[in-house]
Amino acid sequence: MKFSVTYWPLRSVLTLIALLQMLSSPEPASAHGFAGDRFFPATITTDDPFAASEMSLPTILYFRQPGSPPTKTIDFSSDISILVLPNVALTLGDGYQWQKAAGQSAQTGFNNFSANLLYEFFENDEHEAIMSVGFTSEFGGTGSSSVGSSSFSTLTPILYFGKGLGDLPTSWNVLRPFAVTGEFGLAIPTRSNNRSVTFNAATGQTQVSSTPNPDVFQWGFAVEYSLIYLQEHVKNIGLHAPFDRMIPLVEFSMSTPVDRHGGTTTGTINPGVIWSGQYFQVGVEAVLPVNDHTGFNPGVVGQVHFYLDDILPKIFSKPLL
Repeated sequence: MKFSVTYWPLRSVLTLIALLQMLSSPEPASAHGFAGDRFFPATITTDDPFAASEMSLPTILYFRQPGSPPTKTIDFSSDISILVLPNVALTLGDGYQWQKAAGQSAQTGFNNFSANLLYEFFENDEHEAIMSVGFTSEFGGTGSSSVGSSSFSTLTPILYFGKGLGDLPTSWNVLRPFAVTGEFGLAIPTRSNNRSVTFNAATGQTQVSSTPNPDVFQWGFAVEYSLIYLQEHVKNIGLHAPFDRMIPLVEFSMSTPVDRHGGTTTGTINPGVIWSGQYFQVGVEAVLPVNDHTGFNPGVVGQVHFYLDDILPKIFSKPLL
């Protein structure tokens, strides 16, 4: 999952949810991130398709935004997901940015607050397949305009999927540890144009300008090769800690404007590795721009992700409602 330093509203939500969970009746839930024998980790720059209680704290991203001059950016983010109904999870996320362009003072501020509701509607254990639908809302005006947070909200319906190749015949053992997860969404801004008013002191006239806010097709996927699956379900090749718990992967995170002359596709390709333990995982990836519109320099992203349903199963392994 993606997202900033957690501050008091998220901590208050977590405390309230924990209290409500302890008062609710037990109800069994499926294990975190599994479809059959396949464990799917929480990916960093694209979202995984599972409804589960989990928390990313922190996710730290460093990159350079294109421009003249380019802007160095560090984004600290966090999110928390809670299983609120069977197969339904609510995720709350926020972030805090530091930006610095050459010859200019640094700008800091919060990103817009976001919420996502995900419904896991299909799971096939035999074929290690899963599908979910979700809806994300980014609440405009909750972040700082100094770091580019928009004043308008964005609504995004999303389709998620995951598929492991463990159902291939044993003659294809070399491919069976592979898995793919992905998402397809359409980000719809609540304002079709940005209107700005400037005063020209030389002419004494006020100028009004408008820039379009296009709908954006957001698409991405992750290709994973699970050494955990290789060791436990294909062939034990004698890997020892920490390598026996690693999942090398490459994530592709793209955005394509679809109307209002919004421009060209931007995005990144992110090769990296995730180490997964019983209660948490740690991941790091390079962030490589796909074209000049995305940027010119590589970045890096790292994340610590906690499996709340495994850490506190009596509280988080059952739905809130």
